[in-house]
Amino acid sequence: MTITFITGANKGLGRETARRLVEAGHTVLAGARDPEAGARAAAAVGARFVPIDVTDDASVAAAAADVAAHEGAIDVLINNAGVHGPAGDPTGLTGADALGVFDVNLAGVVRTTTAFLPLLRRSADPVIINVSSGMGSLALTHDPSRAESRVVAPLYTASKAALTMLTTQYAKAFPGIRVNAADPGYTATDLNGHSGPQTVTEGTDAVVGLATEKPGAGSGRFVARSGEIAWS
Repeated sequence: MTITFITGANKGLGRETARRLVEAGHTVLAGARDPEAGARAAAAVGARFVPIDVTDDASVAAAAADVAAHEGAIDVLINNAGVHGPAGDPTGLTGADALGVFDVNLAGVVRTTTAFLPLLRRSADPVIINVSSGMGSLALTHDPSRAESRVVAPLYTASKAALTMLTTQYAKAFPGIRVNAADPGYTATDLNGHSGPQTVTEGTDAVVGLATEKPGAGSGRFVARSGEIAWS
């Protein structure tokens, strides 16, 4: 049975991904910073809750140790936890604002991936999925026909652009692990005040698709529910 660990799994895309993968037969470990919300969400979808704050080295190490003690390995790591940060006029942005967003959206992925690599390497078919965004695509944010081109969210977009590049670097560095990025699309979640036209189920199509691929599928890809996105 495939063992999957998901960060930020207490609500939104993370919770729906957990629900769908449990339904698909995965053993799902639902990671979240808030112990009460995380435990509630995990129980509701049939997952096991594992506390994790991706901004805290000790918390991430403790989560990896918990999984090592209970499951011994994982097959799929889904780096889903993310924050939006300030949007609109960037006049008042501070370095602290930038560090806060990047600490979750990029450094959190680095912390979690590093801590869980030994567990992934015990799998016969290890997979890492980084939940990125078309908002981090230079091509999409410069295409006037796309919703991504009409949003001003400097720190979120920059962090997701960095995450997609990190994905390609991990894919090169870890030839024995499939490492891909997913673009959920404009989905109604707390992150955007539930303004997106997609449901959370539609928004998890790309992630679930990557998590349930057969061995030998490609690495270093950026995938949306409609198919692959060019790296640009």
